[in-house]
Parts: sequence; structure tokens; C-alpha cells
Amino acid sequence: MRVWLMAWAGWAVMAQTLPDPKLDAQTDQLRQVINRAPRSLLKRTELALRPPKPGWEVGMISSVAVSAGPKPTIYLLQRGLVADPVIAIDETGRVLRSWGAGLFQIPHSIRLDPQGYVWTVDAASSNIYKFSPDGKLLQTISVGGQPVKAGTKFVGTADIAFGPNGHLYIADGYGNARILEYSTTGERLREWGKHGTGPGEFNLPHGIAVDPQGVIYVADRENGRIQRFDLNGKYLGEWPELGKTFSITFHKGYLFIGTQPRNAPNTSPGWLMSIDPRTGQINWQVESTGQHSVALNDQGELLNGSAPNRLVYFRRK
Repeated sequence: MRVWLMAWAGWAVMAQTLPDPKLDAQTDQLRQVINRAPRSLLKRTELALRPPKPGWEVGMISSVAVSAGPKPTIYLLQRGLVADPVIAIDETGRVLRSWGAGLFQIPHSIRLDPQGYVWTVDAASSNIYKFSPDGKLLQTISVGGQPVKAGTKFVGTADIAFGPNGHLYIADGYGNARILEYSTTGERLREWGKHGTGPGEFNLPHGIAVDPQGVIYVADRENGRIQRFDLNGKYLGEWPELGKTFSITFHKGYLFIGTQPRNAPNTSPGWLMSIDPRTGQINWQVESTGQHSVALNDQGELLNGSAPNRLVYFRRK
């Protein structure tokens, strides 16, 4: 019996490390697509944060958002225990203000709505928080319905987006596999999706964005695709050739995503890309070591997270 168990355990370890021909083929296809796409002229830089006091530092920057205007404010959502979870900085890295201590379990996503309010998403409590730009808590949406999953605290929501109708669209991807629609007052209006690989099914919807025409784009991360829906949840199609997509946002007529090969561990090197929302074709791409979040300023420069105490910035040369 003992010999059998040892043999089974050894087989299980080998099974986890054996290559998957399907995923390998998809990665080969992804690299071919990327090699044909133009490379961005943006230059990778790092913006060092200027600590407000000695001993202050951030942990993993899970998500980034940028306000509009000639002097934008950059909002960071971070997971370290020394600084507040939500941090506002200027373009020089100076910390302007911070807040949110004690509110979060796993800070996951931060977004700005069209009115400039700050929304955050917690991947453990499944709470959605709305703040004023100066950090005043204005609204809490407790999504709930979290399943019990052994061995992980990730059992909640992943991301939020804002429709042209003013409604909120939430990717509830950790544990659940669904998209939720809420009114601005926090009333749940609709939900769709379940675990699976078919149209309208998900395996960790990790990012979500809505364009001005009312098309919803969902980064169905572990299924390695981007699915598209109308505002009522009707399936419109998908793009299965863009890799394991972590983040997705819409900016001035284009989609921007952070993705990596499906057959590589999370946090492996990947790419940030500009995508034509009509066709799913890559407009340009740039290599990246962080795909969890992508944000853009008015100049079309890209920002994503790093640690400790610095922000990755892809700037125009």
C-alpha cells in the first residue's frame, strides 16, 4: 500500500510538470502573432516613490489608476503592511495622501469612474469601495456569495468597470465565475456566467472593461481568452489568441491589455498591448514583467505596478 501511495504521489508531481501540447501550441501561436505586431516606442522607466516618512514603503502594487488632465494624480492599490492600501501620488512620485487602513484583506483592483471617484475591489472580502478623490468613503457594495475554497484567501471579486448607462460591471472571478451588474446605488440588477470553457462561461474572469458603445470585454484569464458581451450579458464573441490576459482597460478608442503565455507560471514575463476593439488585432506591443494592471495617462503612456517603492512607467521617448 505504501509503495502504491509513493508511486501515485510521484506520478502526481510529474503530471503537474509535464508539458501540455495544447498550451504549448497556443503559446507558439501567440509568439508568432506578437512577432508580426509592431513594437511600441515607449521606453520602460521606473518612477521612485518619495516616502512621506522614514521606514515607509509599499508592497506589491496590485493595481494603478490615473486621473485625467495635464497634472494627473496616480492612484496605487498596494498590499504591503507598512503603508496605507490606497496611495495617491503625483507624476514625480511624491505621496499626496493615502487611506484605507483596516478596510482590505486582499487589495486587488483600483479604477476611476467618469466622474473621477475612486473605486477599489477586494479579492478576499468581495467588498467594493467607492471613495472621493481625497479618500472619503462614500459607498460600500458587499457582493457576497463566496464559496468555500480550501488553501486560499482569494475567494472574491477581481475588477470593476463602468458602463455608458452609469451601471457598474463587476468581474467576480475568484471562486465564482460570473459577471455582475449593479446600479449606481448598489442594487444588483443582473448576473451571468458559470464555470466552464464555453461561450459565456469563465475560468477566473480577472479583468473587465466597457467601451462607450456598450461592449463589455472580459479577461477570462485561465481560459486564455477575451470574451465580449453587450450590456445585457449577451455573448458577442471572443479572442482566444492573446494569451493569459490579466488586465484590460479601454482608453481613447483602443483596448489595452496585460498578458503572458498560458504555459508559464503567473508573474512570468509577458507583454502590454494595444488592441483594436473591432478586430482583436494587436496594434503594438511592449515587453513587460508585470501584467496584473495597466493604466494610461492622457499622453498614452502606460503604468503598471512594481515593488518596493517604485512604479513602472512606459514613457514616450
